[in-house]
Amino acid sequence: MITEITKQTETCEAVALVFYDADCAFCTRLAARLEKALQQRGFSLAPLQSELARDRLGLREGASFSEMRLLSRDGENLGGGDAVIFLARRIWWAWPVWALAQLPGMRGLLRAGYRRIAARRSCAGGHCKSPQPSKWPGWIVLLLFLAVIVPMRDALPPWAFMWLLAGAIFFGCKWLTFRRAKPRAGRIGPLRALGYLFAWPGMDAARFLRAARVAHEDGGHNFTIPAVGSACARATLGAVLLWGAARRVPEPLLAGWIGMLGLILLLHFGAFQLLALAWRRLGIDAPPIMDAPMRSASLGEFWGRRWNGAFNRLASDFVFRPVAKKLGTTVATLSAFGLSGFIHELVISVPARGGYGLPLAYFLVQGLGVLAEHTRAGCRLGLGRGVRGWLLTMFVTAAPAFWLFHPPFVRRVIVPFLQTIHAL
Repeated sequence: MITEITKQTETCEAVALVFYDADCAFCTRLAARLEKALQQRGFSLAPLQSELARDRLGLREGASFSEMRLLSRDGENLGGGDAVIFLARRIWWAWPVWALAQLPGMRGLLRAGYRRIAARRSCAGGHCKSPQPSKWPGWIVLLLFLAVIVPMRDALPPWAFMWLLAGAIFFGCKWLTFRRAKPRAGRIGPLRALGYLFAWPGMDAARFLRAARVAHEDGGHNFTIPAVGSACARATLGAVLLWGAARRVPEPLLAGWIGMLGLILLLHFGAFQLLALAWRRLGIDAPPIMDAPMRSASLGEFWGRRWNGAFNRLASDFVFRPVAKKLGTTVATLSAFGLSGFIHELVISVPARGGYGLPLAYFLVQGLGVLAEHTRAGCRLGLGRGVRGWLLTMFVTAAPAFWLFHPPFVRRVIVPFLQTIHAL
């Protein structure tokens, strides 16, 4: 198919062209996978080694190639990361790459990432240098993201700054988990890597990237009609609360709370659930980030397994386990909840410019509650099981929720955001 497209491009000058390195096995496989999507959007593929590439790009015969090249219909000549960003804007599932590139400093990072991948691609004959272990810690990317976003607080509306800050933390953690899991995952296809980084909210990179396919068994975590219907119903309810019920409430604070509840149902329990089901349908082990939290019979079950599995994985791998080995589970538990509180302070209190300390207090209360369940008195009273455990869990998580989403955040961030998306 690629050969046929190449022949067509040689007779047609007014087309957009994507040139790839035909001596690179990785590049050739990637071109074969993407050729249909690119062809549908008006792009034709051709090898950099072809006569067409020499004529259109002015390449000399026998030249070596370190990056792909793109010629647009308007005559733009782009290479490497810039070519990827140009293409990403025109492919719906790759659009987040383009959106990320619009943030300050991100285009340079994407270019550097492209060069890093290109330097380690599998070349003709299947022999390339083994990648050397990186000498810089993965969390540097997270700090770099924050260093770029935090100074923008005064220049952006509070709700926009909140989303940018949340996105910076999210993608920084994504990269951290991807980098840690990659050496153990073996060979990872580019589509699988992009899917993990940009099309799945979970943080369990090892499960998502491993080659083994998940079994298609009936159940709430697999692509079945009841599972899809349940996720669609929750998403619909969220949309009704967000764009219907919230605007009918005259009190802004209450309207903001209703809007937040609708947004959580729409995204976390609806769209993200459907996304996990779709990945599992493709045989990729992508567990949903929300696993029926209302069924939790204990705080430990709620926070450790059922609520926001993405953060649970992150906190367990990078905080709880390392701290527990040195200082014990009590300190590790409070450290993990303290980290969650700190992150929520960044995303909630900093954009709101108020309510400082309340999100941290909320999560410390949750941590103390988890520890109380495992004390001798807690076990004797049945705090971590049955109806009593369920009632305690619902009370401890819900009663101090106004500390987490405190009034300054709702009034200064959420309400203006809801007004921007015409929910109020």
